[in-house]
Amino acid sequence: MAYIELDRGIWVLIADGEKALFLKNKGDVTYPDLTLVCEMHEENPETREQGTDRPGRYRDATGAHKSGFEETDWHRIGKERFATEIAERLSMLAQRDRFQKIILVAPPLVLGELRKHFAKDVLDRIAAEVPKTLTNHPVAEIEKILQAS
Repeated sequence: MAYIELDRGIWVLIADGEKALFLKNKGDVTYPDLTLVCEMHEENPETREQGTDRPGRYRDATGAHKSGFEETDWHRIGKERFATEIAERLSMLAQRDRFQKIILVAPPLVLGELRKHFAKDVLDRIAAEVPKTLTNHPVAEIEKILQAS
């Protein structure tokens, strides 16, 4: 992972499949001061709590063989949908010129899903990506973790 500089004014997105924190550094590289700009939440219970039916079954044309359909992973679909919403929000903020550079911090699955939906104006502003889950860490600890990266 490349060295991360928390320049003054840089934004940091801390996200996972259910929560996103948009932070802005009001400090400098030596003494960062990440401040919450906005927050997004998505209720996304585990698939077992969302699905109620058993997976479907079907017979082949001869009727001799029976097969089952794979159960839908509603939790993963929710994460993907939420990543799309985050990407749309970042695109809107970039169009309004609210940030010049941004660091993305999210689990690999979420980072990959975000990349699929980013507009060029957001892609051009990404300074670094950190494949970690930090949404439940206090901001002061996030600052230390990013400085150590």
